[in-house]
Amino acid sequence: MADVDPVQHEGLLRVLGDAQRIGALGTQPVHEIIGHAAAFVDALPASTQTCVDLGSGAGVPGLVIAIARPHLRVTLVDRRSKRTDSLERAVRVLGIQDRVTIVCADVEDFARRPGITGSFDAACARGFGPPEYTIRWSSELVRSGGLVVVSEPPAKSPDRWEHLQLGSLGITGYERKGRVAVFHVEHS
Repeated sequence: MADVDPVQHEGLLRVLGDAQRIGALGTQPVHEIIGHAAAFVDALPASTQTCVDLGSGAGVPGLVIAIARPHLRVTLVDRRSKRTDSLERAVRVLGIQDRVTIVCADVEDFARRPGITGSFDAACARGFGPPEYTIRWSSELVRSGGLVVVSEPPAKSPDRWEHLQLGSLGITGYERKGRVAVFHVEHS
């Protein structure tokens, strides 16, 4: 449950609208993009304190999470400096630079930094990469007992997770919650 309704947040609408105008965000109406990202917010337990957004791009869902949950510390990771430069500006415009960190790095390099592996309560990914790659790196960044939340295709699409050896990736189970899949991380 969101503390702040991100769909009504003027700054977020403006920042994501600007990203859309320069081609960094899809063509759906911005309020619909934010509405979809709200599924990530709803999937995160109230106890979540830290979240990493992999492949942040224009900041969806990371910026939406940061606006909706003002108590969270959010890290936005993208490998393209053009995207992270835009994210830095967006974070300043939104006034959330005290709790949102921008990282320009490949996820593999980011995960190898001291103190990063297993340091987040949750990881989120929207259009990040193939299923196994997404789960592997997301779960590596999340502490035992944390969650990975990944955007899902339409409900009638085939299950893209059933063929994966989730246990070997530290995942004890998952469930689909509307537009997202929620994976439970338990490292051995």
